[in-house]
Amino acid sequence: MTMKQLLIGSLFAASAVAWNAEVHNQIGFMAETFLTPKTTAILQQILEPKYNGSIGKAAAWADAYAHTPEGRFSYQWHWIDTEDNPPTLCHLNYAQDCAKGGCVVSAIANQTEILKGCIKHVKSGSLTGGTNLTCSYALKWISHFTGDIAQPLHASGRAVGGNTFRAIFGNVSTELHAVWDGYIPYADANVTKTFSNQTIEPFFASLVTRILQDKKDDFLESPEKWLACSDPSTPKLCATRWAQESNKWDCEYVYKNVNSTTDLATSGYAVGAFPIIEMQISKAALRLGTWLNKMAVGNAYDLEDEDEQMEL
Repeated sequence: MTMKQLLIGSLFAASAVAWNAEVHNQIGFMAETFLTPKTTAILQQILEPKYNGSIGKAAAWADAYAHTPEGRFSYQWHWIDTEDNPPTLCHLNYAQDCAKGGCVVSAIANQTEILKGCIKHVKSGSLTGGTNLTCSYALKWISHFTGDIAQPLHASGRAVGGNTFRAIFGNVSTELHAVWDGYIPYADANVTKTFSNQTIEPFFASLVTRILQDKKDDFLESPEKWLACSDPSTPKLCATRWAQESNKWDCEYVYKNVNSTTDLATSGYAVGAFPIIEMQISKAALRLGTWLNKMAVGNAYDLEDEDEQMEL
């Protein structure tokens, strides 16, 4: 059994409601590599000073906040529960599936509109030093939910997003949601310690390199296609499409190949999921960086500009 096939549960909490906190951090650090200097400067004025201008350091905040009395209202914003039946049927309909109190699609859309106004305040000089919590929260929520929406089980209502679907991973009894939140990413990265919440890890830096190279067959699909809907002026439309993409994986792999009585670390399930996890994490990071750039500096930024941004 290789390290990629076995990772004990002590590395992370199986009851997490989204990608493990450190995976969220890493998605944020990846996204930072795609930001223009102007975007970075603007975001530094929006985030609270304790984050030192880093969306990577702030990207996991939303999970902890959702578990506080004051933040409990945002708990359901982390997912959209579909009324379908994977692997037989996968279908996500925003009007039908987004709950009355909101969902990950509406949260991205609403917080994007708020952040647009915050960016205008920074440009006018009326917002500096991360003093507006509404603005800082909007940025932190967008940074987090762009990651959540890429996790296939955050776009599925079956078994409460996989939280009640029992699973075994590395001889540890857990649930399917936790398998996708952390067990598989950690196994894919082949590490024996938790990912950093302060800087990008080699595994995620290598994903950035692959995105920038955009070579044929390096991912399951070209990164250029991930930006087909990346316009913050249509946030609900784009977020819905992102959720629909994730939802399809519930039929094409997540539930199609799962077995609750076999060890997913050694059965071939985890290895088969690695390319999906790598693409979904990378997709979230590229979309987040592009989304923020377009709000801050307009539509001039696209995938072809990224090599130049990395050099600046």
